[in-house]
Amino acid sequence: MLQQGQKITLTINDLADSGDGVGRYENIAIFVPNTVPGDRIAAKLEFVKKNFAHASIEKILTPSSDRVRPNCIVADKCGGCQWQAVSYPAQLRTKQNIVLQALQRIGGFDSDLLEELISPIVGAKDSLHYRNKVTYPLATGKDGNLKAGYYQKGSHKIVNLNQCPAQDERLDPMLAELKMDIHNQCWEIYDENAHTGLLRHLGLRIGRHTGEILITIVARDWDVPNLGVFAQTWIERYDKVVGVILNCNPDKTNAIFGRESRCIAGKDYLLEKFAGLTFRLRGDTFFQVYTEQAEKMFNIIESELELDGTEVLLDAYAGIGTIALPLAEQVKQAIAIEIQPQATAQGKLNAELNGIDNVVFHTGKVEELISTLNLQPDIVILDPPRKGCEPEVITFLRENAPERIVYVSCNPATQSRDLKLLCEGDLYQLTRIQPIDFFPQTSHVEAIAFLTKP
Repeated sequence: MLQQGQKITLTINDLADSGDGVGRYENIAIFVPNTVPGDRIAAKLEFVKKNFAHASIEKILTPSSDRVRPNCIVADKCGGCQWQAVSYPAQLRTKQNIVLQALQRIGGFDSDLLEELISPIVGAKDSLHYRNKVTYPLATGKDGNLKAGYYQKGSHKIVNLNQCPAQDERLDPMLAELKMDIHNQCWEIYDENAHTGLLRHLGLRIGRHTGEILITIVARDWDVPNLGVFAQTWIERYDKVVGVILNCNPDKTNAIFGRESRCIAGKDYLLEKFAGLTFRLRGDTFFQVYTEQAEKMFNIIESELELDGTEVLLDAYAGIGTIALPLAEQVKQAIAIEIQPQATAQGKLNAELNGIDNVVFHTGKVEELISTLNLQPDIVILDPPRKGCEPEVITFLRENAPERIVYVSCNPATQSRDLKLLCEGDLYQLTRIQPIDFFPQTSHVEAIAFLTKP
């Protein structure tokens, strides 16, 4: 029987979707962070259950051939990236396997069929410097200095950063300087335990193709002394900064953004090019963090659909219309459903900005609206949150049976569950699964599933 504190020798064989390496000892799965498949390590058991345990590295006895030097000096502490010690080809192999295993175990799809249907994962040209948006929690260190960075894994302890190899490198010079400005201004920093203080987060967003930058300050209250003066200073100092936004989040919550934002200087949006269109993005707008990979995803969807201009398309979970709007130019009509009113408003603005007049945006929950809008779509695009589609959405799709469904997901487990439900009774058949890497250096993987009626 394994015991907490016991020291063992372990070979890491795989990577879990949590990001931890996994080995087996006495037929029990042992999860060890910051390890790479092929590592042989001395480990200390930290937490032991009947069928699994968590351990920490005592010493790397024999490093894996896929182990590389991390590009970040705090990679072993920061919870932002789990896989900087893993070579990028090994990351891609693991992500491909995560999608495959979920479809087999949860979806119940035949392994021989999947070998035919799963295309090789679309890797990124650059596995670093790709994030177009970062939002750093703020805290006051024991030395009184301002800390900004990502949380250490499994905690709310901030790992202080002055630059980050995952974010667009054009943002790096700004982070340390903005931290210094905030520190020197002596704005009170939020304490999440006591729910006191003022400034909670510092956000940066950049248009990868335009270079335009937004600075967002998230505060507990609207009264941030002299913020207007500093906002103008930042716009003058950084020629690519087009706006400074204040978002108010007064709630005791882990949610980053509050419900309302105000423009303090410049504009409340930046412009970005995507799929041949121009989009307005605000500081709190949902937009994929790797612009170029999102464009590859759109190109794959567009190519696979081979639209002829006669189709009615429904984009559920549409966001600001990053899929619906560029596809709308190629169909008879597009309908977009989105729960967030701000996103719907931005979608309408972006449609107008690009001269697109055949898209109708509806605000509300997909599961509530989809059966009330008298829809008869030929094609349905699904891009739900990590929890997947609600049962009412699956029921609507099975009862109305559109000719084709495209299911985009960042969670292979819930995607596989929903695909199994959609394909029950051979109502639909999978024609292609395309994994794509939107989050290099992390365990997250995106996958596009294409379904047609037999």
